[in-house]
Amino acid sequence: MSLTSLIATGTKVWLDGVEPSDIKAQRAWGITGATSNPTIVSKIIARGRLDGRLRELVEQGLSDNQIAWALDDELVISAQQALLPTWWQTSGNDGYVSFELDPLIEEDTAGLNHAERVRRYLGLGRKWSAGHKNRMIKVPATRAGLDALESLAAAGVAINVTLMFTERQYRVARDAIWRGAQRREDGLDDFKSVYSIFVSRVDTYAEAHVPELSPAAQGMVGIVNAKRIWRENAGFWGDKRLRLQQEIVFASTGVKKPTDPPDKYAEAFAGSDIETNPPATNEAIEKSSKTYFSQVDQLPSRC
Repeated sequence: MSLTSLIATGTKVWLDGVEPSDIKAQRAWGITGATSNPTIVSKIIARGRLDGRLRELVEQGLSDNQIAWALDDELVISAQQALLPTWWQTSGNDGYVSFELDPLIEEDTAGLNHAERVRRYLGLGRKWSAGHKNRMIKVPATRAGLDALESLAAAGVAINVTLMFTERQYRVARDAIWRGAQRREDGLDDFKSVYSIFVSRVDTYAEAHVPELSPAAQGMVGIVNAKRIWRENAGFWGDKRLRLQQEIVFASTGVKKPTDPPDKYAEAFAGSDIETNPPATNEAIEKSSKTYFSQVDQLPSRC
């Protein structure tokens, strides 16, 4: 029952996945949100769990692209329904499922210039958010994605800025969303945004490209980076007097090295905001007997 212990520190635990069976099982353990992306959905499709629905969509004459996005939408809706009670219980502060916009927008093969990419993010963000209480739209912290944030926030879209690695990306995203939020016709009462900082990928990069770091520092770069951004985020929103929290999502929390404990990152960020963990990470935590304590505000004295 250690997931209960982790949650008791003040952390909201989300599942990085929308497999219906995982949502059901981990909902019982205490998860209160979920995230998705096309890769996650494609893996679910590959397992054959959706073959019946797939045949129905093929018989309707949909293209491969239309089928893929229809299944993505349906899986996210299923997760939203499971988590909607949390959304109501927290008055919109938790219980969200994130729907990621088309990553092919950024591919050169799409043939889009910068302005066209921004317009595509705006159009798809409005389309996929419409009519959903507890759906967040994942927008990447690319140049085009960042330039779309202000207008999306002004339109009332709940945003999860994803693929963030640096303080600069965070600040640009946060400031754009805050400018847009202040233009919302319905005011700020239901304004919600989160900022997904990727952690383990930073450590993997540092190990490959900054080998001169001390052994103690290797494996800590992503943690320190994310904690600094968390601290800045808390300071920025602290005086805004908003009803809902504008939070950091600690993402990419699955360990990449087999010698690392599976809860390495989950333990490091215990205490506040949101962790979106892979199914296996949450399962390992749930099976352990560890008691967790708040550590998110603690930085190493030296590495």
